[in-house]
Amino acid sequence: MIVGIHQPQYLPWAGYLDKIDRADSFILLDTVQFKKGEWQNRNRCKTAQGPQWITVPVLHDFGQLLKDVLIDPKQSSWARKHQHGLKTHYGATPHYAWVAERLEPIWEKSWEYLAPLNRATLEAFMDSMGIDTPLQWASQLEPAQEHPDERLISICRQLGADIYLAGAGGPDYMDMELWEEAGIEVIFHDFVHPEYDQPFGEFLPAMSAVDLLCNCGPESLALLRTTNGREAP
Repeated sequence: MIVGIHQPQYLPWAGYLDKIDRADSFILLDTVQFKKGEWQNRNRCKTAQGPQWITVPVLHDFGQLLKDVLIDPKQSSWARKHQHGLKTHYGATPHYAWVAERLEPIWEKSWEYLAPLNRATLEAFMDSMGIDTPLQWASQLEPAQEHPDERLISICRQLGADIYLAGAGGPDYMDMELWEEAGIEVIFHDFVHPEYDQPFGEFLPAMSAVDLLCNCGPESLALLRTTNGREAP
């Protein structure tokens, strides 16, 4: 069984969804520290002025675990801004209405914590694309190990994984001897970003998957798979 593990991101990009699609089970790593300025509470959309950040305002303390990060209740207009931004930047795309129908109920709901919001947007993307890989919170498993590799190995063992699907940058920071000793094969996610028609000029990769879905609609998963040498669904 192939297991993938990653922090839950807000409106994640196409590569995140491709990684989930390649796994038999996927763990949302909510037991690590929240990192300000990364992808856990923000992502990018393509606009007429270029890439633009869409951010969920949060309250957090240094060292706080991702699962405990609160959304700032004093900045309640963030969801309305994201709804407006989706319509402004993607309203003319072929599948805008199809995507808006899935995301707007999420934005209209009141959220206290960041991690469940991130999971909701991820599940909306997965449902739209037809990805049925089971998701699970790391916090629902046995207590995490302190060492990064040992933490991931422990998760893989609990799920009965014999293969771990690591990020493309894994060779730069993973202790491969620990994985070999654990008897778990490591494969690295070698993702090729598909190109497709976008508004506003030349193609820009690595936007939120909102971009892929608004432009490609129900064909999004087939495009991911064929671009990366796999059979379309």
